[in-house]
Amino acid sequence: MRYRLVCPARRPNPYRTQLRENMSEKTPPNVLDRRFREFGPRRVLLTDITYLFYANHQVCYLSTIKDAFTKEILSFQISQNLKEQFVLDTFRRLVLVHGKELTAKTIVHSDQGGHYKAKKFDDLMEDSNFVRSMSRKATCWDNAPQESFYGHMKDEIGNKVEDCKTFPQVTKVIIGYMNYYNHHRYQWDLAKLAPAEYYEYSTTGIYPLPKGDNKNHN
Repeated sequence: MRYRLVCPARRPNPYRTQLRENMSEKTPPNVLDRRFREFGPRRVLLTDITYLFYANHQVCYLSTIKDAFTKEILSFQISQNLKEQFVLDTFRRLVLVHGKELTAKTIVHSDQGGHYKAKKFDDLMEDSNFVRSMSRKATCWDNAPQESFYGHMKDEIGNKVEDCKTFPQVTKVIIGYMNYYNHHRYQWDLAKLAPAEYYEYSTTGIYPLPKGDNKNHN
């Protein structure tokens, strides 16, 4: 080696390799077609995975399910690896907590990531009677509200996550943020309500805040 240069070969991610091996042959069409808020509460669920980096370049992963109409995060799971189980657990928790609010017309929309094309995920969606929908390749706008949520979340708590020394500390920060976001993060386009309040308002017609409320809205 004349210049003593070394180019190490990057090993393939074992989780991604396993996902490819267990991938379903069919790709659902883009049934949603960006009609994010056209159908009402609990009718369009958006899902995705994002990376979270903390102390010493450690990484963990967050899986979420968002109601596109109310913007509420209905279920989430945090994992130290990319095994498909944590995505399946996200949906199992969704059904456990919100199953009575969902119907056979509920659309589950995702990108074409390996977790969402896995055979086990396909089976779970079929067993739950959800309508499947997938973004087109390399078209992030097809799942824009979910991408936007991750962007705002990292803007608001990114520094807190980076300061965490351990995975349990990251988990605590994420749980705290989800509670704040769902119940206390008021938004102008949700009639100045937090997502969980907006769901109650949209299903009961009862506005939960007194007139003249001066809360800060985003």
